[in-house]
Amino acid sequence: MSDGLASEASLRETLINDLTTAVVGDVLDAMGYHHQFLPPGIVPLQPDRKLVGRAMPVLQEDRPTPTNHPDDKPFGLLFEALDDLKEGEVYLATGNSAHYALFGGLMSTRAQHLKAAGAVLDGYVRDASEIEKLGFTIFSHGLYAQDQGARGKVTHYRCAVTIGDVRVEPGDMVFGDREGVLVVPRDVEQEAVRRAVEKAGTENRVEMAIRDGMGATEAFKKFGVF
Repeated sequence: MSDGLASEASLRETLINDLTTAVVGDVLDAMGYHHQFLPPGIVPLQPDRKLVGRAMPVLQEDRPTPTNHPDDKPFGLLFEALDDLKEGEVYLATGNSAHYALFGGLMSTRAQHLKAAGAVLDGYVRDASEIEKLGFTIFSHGLYAQDQGARGKVTHYRCAVTIGDVRVEPGDMVFGDREGVLVVPRDVEQEAVRRAVEKAGTENRVEMAIRDGMGATEAFKKFGVF
């Protein structure tokens, strides 16, 4: 592009096809962004899946006690949040205890129809077989079938959230692979991806040098990465 900036499609393609969360995370460290990985244990439902998309944060809240009161609104704003997903976005939910699933098969069907990129859950998912058949990409802490309707609700969406040490703003780039989920702040994503591509190329040269017998100390001194 004439302004030197990569397009949205190009950014996503580069992250999916050419980079890993490890490389991009290292670059963000070097840029002074030291708290961009979501907590460990948030892993893909299908281990070979990668995820790239814009964050659509969703804030959950536990109900004080399980309830099925007829006047109570089941799930809070969950359906409104789900229906508000845009193409290429990631449904990113947090804020609750680990007593129920935050996402399931019917939600995945709706999100896929809306062309969402996937979901990242600071909690559990259910209906795993159904989701795997759909081919929808989900990262979570694991599987748990207990429903949230009587136990939790969505209170806000398209709002900033904090997961572990990571502040996630709506529209931040979410990048996930089998080694973790990384949040790339929107205002530095272009530079981070550019530098990550350069770092990946250098690491390839380091690997070749080590295969040819170069020692680790010499390789680090020569190439500056390890």
